[in-house]
This record gives sequence, structure tokens and C-alpha cells, in this order.
Amino acid sequence: MAESYKTWVRKTGKRKGWLTCGNGPEMEFGAPPDAHGKEGWLTPEDAFAGALNTCIHLDKTEVFTHVVLRPRITVRNDDGSKVHRALQMARKYSLIAPSLKSDLIIEPEIIIEATV
Repeated sequence: MAESYKTWVRKTGKRKGWLTCGNGPEMEFGAPPDAHGKEGWLTPEDAFAGALNTCIHLDKTEVFTHVVLRPRITVRNDDGSKVHRALQMARKYSLIAPSLKSDLIIEPEIIIEATV
């Protein structure tokens, strides 16, 4: 198995974003229709189930020991405490995060912009 896999996501609107995979593919993603999203785009749930299905199809037996997320978040009119709270809530209510056997590490970079 490769040493690491990298992806980048960029928020493009409320409940949607753009995914770039280190291996080349890029695509729009967002919330599913039952979570105020739309039909026809990749959802986190689809990606999770697809990763599991394709990996089993390829018959791999290795394991991810940990997953490190390094979001870069820019805020205004805040000291970063709201970002930390939002990340805690996202992790708590994520459908995917509690399904992981490996350690999930979140190391945010919080950029605080001065208001003009």
C-alpha cells in the first residue's frame, strides 16, 4: 500500500464542494437529497460505500492505521473557538467518522482575518 493518499476539498456553496484526488480524478460532491442536497452528485455516503465495495472487489487485505485531516479554515470576527466547536460537532454527527476503525486525527489550520 502507498505511504499516504491525499485529497483536497474546497467548499463551493452551502452543502456542496469540489473534490480533487491525488491520483487525478476531480468531481463535485455534496449532501444527499435527504439532507437538503441534490440528486446526481457524489455524496460522502456514496464515496464511503464505493471505497469499501471497490477495495473488496480488488481483494486487498491491508489496513489504514490512521487518517489525518488538515483543514485550512479562514474566519473573521472570531478567535477560532467557533471553528473548533464546529469541527467537534461535525465529527460527532458524521455518519462516516464513527464507522472508522483507524484513528481519526484532525489538525486544523485556522487563519484569522482582521475585519476592515
